Amino acid sequence: MRIPFVGLVCLLCAAACAQQGNIALDVVVNDKSGKPVAGLQEKDFQILDDKRPQPILSFQAMSGGSEPVNILIVVDAVNVGFERIGYERDQIRRFLLQNDGKLPRPVSIAVLSDSGLRMGPEGSSDGRALAAYLDGNQTGLRTITRSQGFYGAQERLDLSIAALRQFAAEEADKPGRKLVIWLSPGWPMLSGPSVQLTDKAERSVFEQIVSISTWLRQARIALYGVDPLGTSDAGTYQTYAWQDFLKGVRRPRQVMPGDLALQVISVQTGGRVLNSGNDIAEEIERCVHDADAWYALSFAAIPADSPDEYHQIEVKIVGQLKLKAQTRAGYYAQPVRRMGQ
Repeated sequence: MRIPFVGLVCLLCAAACAQQGNIALDVVVNDKSGKPVAGLQEKDFQILDDKRPQPILSFQAMSGGSEPVNILIVVDAVNVGFERIGYERDQIRRFLLQNDGKLPRPVSIAVLSDSGLRMGPEGSSDGRALAAYLDGNQTGLRTITRSQGFYGAQERLDLSIAALRQFAAEEADKPGRKLVIWLSPGWPMLSGPSVQLTDKAERSVFEQIVSISTWLRQARIALYGVDPLGTSDAGTYQTYAWQDFLKGVRRPRQVMPGDLALQVISVQTGGRVLNSGNDIAEEIERCVHDADAWYALSFAAIPADSPDEYHQIEVKIVGQLKLKAQTRAGYYAQPVRRMGQ
């Protein structure tokens, strides 16, 4: 079922209004080359909530064997042309068959087409079996094309957001981290001087932003945007325009549909954005390496003065300027519910 963009209402909207409690973070620490760093201790970390230092309530250094880490690879046939899907599938197959098909952690495959998100079998570490599934399930041709203009782009965005929402709902109660590697040049941003939103539309988009941010955080999902167009997409508007929307949205009047871009959500959930490279298999591997070593931290959420109050999160590595923490960019806090309210 397709849901109109301005009227998109998520299945778990009550979660966005729930009392916040503690904020749990999965933090990947990268060295100068972008590789995850292990061996740090609690004293090496500082958490800032809207630039205010917060005590660390819990800390644990994690590795791939510490707890479940599930990898989902999404083949996006809605926002990628069919001629590129074949190359994309070959690259996924190459990733799956490395090391004689023995994957270090479970991987699932899903296909997004005009009919919605189709999930494959439960996660498996058998790369050969996954490659066979991929070979036996051909991606359908899309009928929503760029030639259909604004309304076609809006429908593609609706499909993309609905698919992400579906996966978040299905994964909400499952343990462990989830890395969603979305192979796409990006979703339509529908932003620009000619795009004007009504007050109602602004409120609708803001509610989507709050809901998506909350659900993905609670489900421990990090989104990764990998552009399968490679160097043919290098330097195009799509590869950099999303950077204008990275700042957390604090009120409806600030929103633009570009705030829901694939790359924006990827950065805000603690994932990565990889583009302008032709080796998709290697880029998938880079994303998966974020599950090799990370740190699980938590801190107490600051109660909000009003509903859906955005708080920026920053994690710093104390005294080590060459190391960079990669984690969620923020959360939406709610007022404390008092007795009788």
